[in-house]
Parts: sequence; structure tokens; C-alpha cells
Amino acid sequence: MTDLPRRPEDIPAAFAAAWMARDATGLATLFAEDADFVNVVGLWWHDRPAIERAHAYGLATFFAESTLIPGVIRCRLLGDVAVVSCRFTLTGQRLPDGAVAGARRTILTFVARALGQGWQVVAAQNTDVVEGAETHVNAGVLRPADYRR
Repeated sequence: MTDLPRRPEDIPAAFAAAWMARDATGLATLFAEDADFVNVVGLWWHDRPAIERAHAYGLATFFAESTLIPGVIRCRLLGDVAVVSCRFTLTGQRLPDGAVAGARRTILTFVARALGQGWQVVAAQNTDVVEGAETHVNAGVLRPADYRR
């Protein structure tokens, strides 16, 4: 089993390290057995095996040559629980036609609990950062929108 991060602030680096190693099992061991993970399009995985399967698929296919770099981290301690948010930059994702997609920026938020051997994630949600937008609208196709203009 992968060692759990010693501090909650170490979770993003551990997640990125497992991603870069294409180690879906190591990535999944950061999560509790009954953890939840919501990805950028709202797919919702309800336990560690589902989180592992989803990441194993992505890391072997469209994310196989990607780079995930953690940036700014904010951590809020709530006793033996922490909310950790991190801006990530993702490059090298493959488009369905095999071409390389442009860079994406996301904010991945982890809710973690302290265990004797480190911090374990109980829930995570990933959100794409869409510059110049404040919400999405559905006008037949879901798209970003900005009402301030």
C-alpha cells in the first residue's frame, strides 16, 4: 500500500506523483474505501475500486502522456478533517482523434481525515477553470457564459 501523506497539504503532490507514474492503484490508495470522487464532467465514483478503475482507464488512454502539475494549495484544518484545494495544470491530454489537446487548468478539492499513519481522502471534486466565464448555460449545448458583458 502506498504511504498516506503525512500532512493534508501533501495530498496534491501525492496525487500528482501517482498520476505521473500512471499508478492508478497508488492514486486510489490515497482514498478511503468508501470515498467519493466527482470528475470535471460530473461523473461520480462512489468507492476506491471505482476511483481506481476510472483513473486506470484514463491514465492508460487519453491521459497516457499527460503531465499534471500542482500549483497553489489552500488547506483548511477542521480538527481531524481538512479541506485541501489545489490548482492543477494538465497538459498532454489526447483528443479523440489522437491529437494533443491544449492545456487545462483545474481546481481539485479534497476532503481528508487524519488517521494514525497519515491523511486519507474521503471525497474529491475536480472543476475545470474556464477563463472569462461565471457559469454554464444550456442552450441546446452546455457552454460557459459570462453575464457581466
